[in-house]
Amino acid sequence: MVSGRVKNLAFQALCFIAALTVPIVVVGMLVTLVMESLPAVDRFGIINFVTSASWDYATEIFGARRPLSGTLLTTFIAMVTALPVALGSAVFLTELCPEKLRGPIGTALELLSAIPSIIYGMWGYLVLAPFLWSTVQPLAAATLGRLPMIGGFFVTETAGGFNVFTASMVLAMMILPLITSVAREAFAQVSPMLKESSYGLGATRWETIRLVVIPATKMAVVGGATIAMGRALGETMAVAYVIGNRHDGLDSIFSPYSTITSVMANEFNEADGIKLSVLFYLALVLFVANLLVLMISRRLLGNARWTI
Repeated sequence: MVSGRVKNLAFQALCFIAALTVPIVVVGMLVTLVMESLPAVDRFGIINFVTSASWDYATEIFGARRPLSGTLLTTFIAMVTALPVALGSAVFLTELCPEKLRGPIGTALELLSAIPSIIYGMWGYLVLAPFLWSTVQPLAAATLGRLPMIGGFFVTETAGGFNVFTASMVLAMMILPLITSVAREAFAQVSPMLKESSYGLGATRWETIRLVVIPATKMAVVGGATIAMGRALGETMAVAYVIGNRHDGLDSIFSPYSTITSVMANEFNEADGIKLSVLFYLALVLFVANLLVLMISRRLLGNARWTI
């Protein structure tokens, strides 16, 4: 019979191999992206590629500024939209919700995170885009049309609601359950003694939430929001369905545009030569951006245990 020591060593070895697999895969992906991007790096450089707005198939001159700005803009709008709703949902579920409703509402929010991204894209294409085009965008044109990035393209052109704003709303729906889940868990970890002390000093429930619960969990909430931001940056099919996939300049948030992921999804199959290398270069830029976001979120979540 195999001794317990041998079994223990074998188990440790298997666990080590399993843990080592992940960084090996990540490093392999990074090396592949770098190697495939080298022709584009040699031709366009780094700064020039990131700052150039060119996307000319005839001359094969490409730049990442517009896809990168589209990625950052859709992510920013999605975060601004989803974060208040997620925090409100988390506060309601942990502090205000009746016990009988807490389970069903929490389950419904968790189900949102289990929906495949392609379903979000189809929903955005068939339901959300026509709704926003017929209701929200005319209202924005009538009330806020003179503001920068609000009026412009959609006032005179027909795009069917496929634009930056629609893509941002789809992304907001996708990251909402993730932020809510992290915030809900963080709020639930706040010591009841802290809240009872606040009530004992005469604070109202709102004051306790605002002055005790949220400050005690702010690092965990920010870390969860940063993880959600990483998902929004890398989302592909849902965005490609509804953003309009236009390489021209951006007139307003209601204009069709493109992101790094939508460009890759739409053009990868037919790409070759320098264009294929450019797409790998775009993927490398997105990989680095996501890596930075996840490193920040890990740092924030690591500090959260000292604030809860």
